[in-house]
Amino acid sequence: MSHPSDVDIRPIVESEMPDWGRAFNTAFLLEPTSPDEVVRARGHLFVPGRLLGAFDGDRCVATFRSFDQEVTAVGGALVPANAVSAVAVAPTHRRRGLLSRMMARDLAAARERGDVLATLIAAEYPIYGRYGFGPATTTTEWTVDVPRAGLDPRWAGPDDGGRLDLVGGAEVRELGPELFERLRRSRPGAVGKPPHWWRSQTGDLRFDADWKEPFFVVYRSARGVVEGMAAYTADDRWGDAKQPQNTLSVRWLIGVTPVAEEALWRFLCSVDWVTTVKSGWRAPDDLLPQFLPDPRAAHVTTHADWLWLRLLDVPRALEARTYESPGALVLDVVDPAGLAGGRWRLEAAESGEASCVATTESADLVLDVRSLATLWLGDESTARLAALGRVEEERPGALRTADRMLRTARRPWCPDMF
Repeated sequence: MSHPSDVDIRPIVESEMPDWGRAFNTAFLLEPTSPDEVVRARGHLFVPGRLLGAFDGDRCVATFRSFDQEVTAVGGALVPANAVSAVAVAPTHRRRGLLSRMMARDLAAARERGDVLATLIAAEYPIYGRYGFGPATTTTEWTVDVPRAGLDPRWAGPDDGGRLDLVGGAEVRELGPELFERLRRSRPGAVGKPPHWWRSQTGDLRFDADWKEPFFVVYRSARGVVEGMAAYTADDRWGDAKQPQNTLSVRWLIGVTPVAEEALWRFLCSVDWVTTVKSGWRAPDDLLPQFLPDPRAAHVTTHADWLWLRLLDVPRALEARTYESPGALVLDVVDPAGLAGGRWRLEAAESGEASCVATTESADLVLDVRSLATLWLGDESTARLAALGRVEEERPGALRTADRMLRTARRPWCPDMF
């Protein structure tokens, strides 16, 4: 066994992408060697300096990738972020501190670049808290029992003057980016979709050799404005008595108005031969169940943490978002990594805008950077974290003040995996 200090961590060069990809596939229990077309498709991921590899001799044994991203803050501001992805360590090189070394290097570089925070989707819950990340959004999947839902079987389309159209991939690539921009500016926790996302979702760029084209449906309002879009697939199952038992699976659904959302869900639940609809990853307060005459026909099949955040610049992060009510708090933020700790006075005005400056005043609340990340998008209660021992109230009433200021009317949501 090689000593950890013998493992070299460095940015890879483009010619090392196949070896880097093999290490990633191995750690994620995928086929070790990717097909040539997948290797070629991965080429767009290469950005000099942003893909790290750990090398034991000439063999890549761990991978790490980061890239530029924007996260929607409460109030709609787009905050520059360092997105962390493709974190993998070969099973032969576990517990040697390779991830800690790669993470420390990447976060320091992100802080130096001026990123306000870092983001990731955690494959395993226990790993990332020790690096200052905290879960900031959740995701929910519903399974709809269509026959039980009570929907009108004679429904033939929207009755609001809008229309639904099945479209192809080229039209999705044309219409989708602008539609999603409208959604993400209104939903805290959303992250941008890069151009290659639209290409990969429509088959123009294939990361999966077994990719199959989904169906795409677009909702246009009575004024002809695109307000919603969805992608879905379906299986082919029939019962013994020649009765259809097909499941429709939603890959993604974008609706910028409740009317568009309802029209799309009604359409998806009315496709012939479909008896079950799987919603895909949705916001925890999604309107779907309440669109059904019998909301119990939609039962939760997945509910879990989703977007994790790591604050790198506390004042900029707290000033970027808006606040539900005016107030002031002195926060003593503890960061063992030394990236974002300090004592800060946060003051929110009636307008929702805030200032955050360093202070020597006595702290109202003491919390670590991981807990502050969990609170930043407004989905968690400060009082609840205090009950769990993750926030200390130094001034009586500060927990109530924090919850009034930080909580949001609608829950944050990150629609995407990255």
